[in-house]
Amino acid sequence: MFERPRSGERAILVRLGVGSPASQQDMEEFTALAVSAGAIPVATVGGNRQRPDPRLFVGSGKAEQIRALAAQHEAEVVLFDHPLKPSQERNLEALIERRVLDRSGLILDIFAQRARSFEGKLEVELAQLRHLATRLVRGWTHLERQKGGIGLRGPGETQLETDRRLLANRIRTVSRRLEKVQRQRDTSRKARRGVPVPTVALVGYTNAGKSTLFNALTGAGAYVADQLFATLDPTVRRLPLPAGQAAVLADTVGFVRDLPHELVAAFRSTLQETRDAALLLHVIDASDPQRLERIDQVNGLLESIGAGEIPQIEVFNKIDRIDGLDRGNESAQAEGADPGRRDGATRAWVSAAQGRGLEALRTAIVDALAMTPGAPEITPPGVPTESIYRAADSGQLQ
Repeated sequence: MFERPRSGERAILVRLGVGSPASQQDMEEFTALAVSAGAIPVATVGGNRQRPDPRLFVGSGKAEQIRALAAQHEAEVVLFDHPLKPSQERNLEALIERRVLDRSGLILDIFAQRARSFEGKLEVELAQLRHLATRLVRGWTHLERQKGGIGLRGPGETQLETDRRLLANRIRTVSRRLEKVQRQRDTSRKARRGVPVPTVALVGYTNAGKSTLFNALTGAGAYVADQLFATLDPTVRRLPLPAGQAAVLADTVGFVRDLPHELVAAFRSTLQETRDAALLLHVIDASDPQRLERIDQVNGLLESIGAGEIPQIEVFNKIDRIDGLDRGNESAQAEGADPGRRDGATRAWVSAAQGRGLEALRTAIVDALAMTPGAPEITPPGVPTESIYRAADSGQLQ
């Protein structure tokens, strides 16, 4: 085992193009992920392979290159932007003599650092335990002496079975605690469903500016930082709309490509805010050259959690960072909203940081909710729902 240093870690970053050339943008995102986890990238390793090597993933030659770079730069960890099998991870650690972490392990590490609420911490721990369960296979081979003859038999199999049992017991304990917290959250949702207040959920690729837009629309003080997964725990606040109307706005965890399935399974209560929403605000970084791919990746994840059919407004954020906007045949205006999206839904163009385009977005939200079948009516002035709003504004509906 390799002990984790208490401070930042010097890291070698590895990303290969498997079956197709590697993308520079994907390497940049992976570097941002590593930095978000507290790593200090000292070298990167790229290349292309038709298929992963079954033993080392990268092949013996590339693994030796990584070993040499790790020694040269005094790296403490090697991060792979790929899912690794447990056997590949162990083989690489034995060869490189450094800790090896794959993409799923890296994202889980970031989530463990960022979770603040009791529920969020439970969700992350459950995801980590499920991930660790796949790494216990033959994890105690140095103790396995069942077939070594007289005097060489040891407790290897017993130790492995003990570890599995302890891990399974902890998973059950955390799952029960999480179910209790989720029942409490469901009670809050039922309270909201009991009054005519529609819920609007912010979704989007991580670092697209969801929390900045959330603060701009609600006046909340949610944590904002220019980093991936700056906030994890869902936040719910009152959303003032034109003519004194209002809805409830929920800020949810950001999506990312190849999100570990353990996290998708564990964060079901957080994602429930998305599934229960009457309308989604799909926040997109307008300055991202890969924004169209990001849109497809987010929509794919929404489909996987059962939220693919919910109406949405595509909110192109950060328009202050670009000189011109590519809108096909539409007129290029600095900000606002229009009904010209490919599939007939609405697009909005805003700068949450500068407060541009927000009033047009609010109007678009009202229009979209009015056209959404089955959505609660937007609360008109005078409806006694202030207690629900006060609960939302104080965070009690989280």
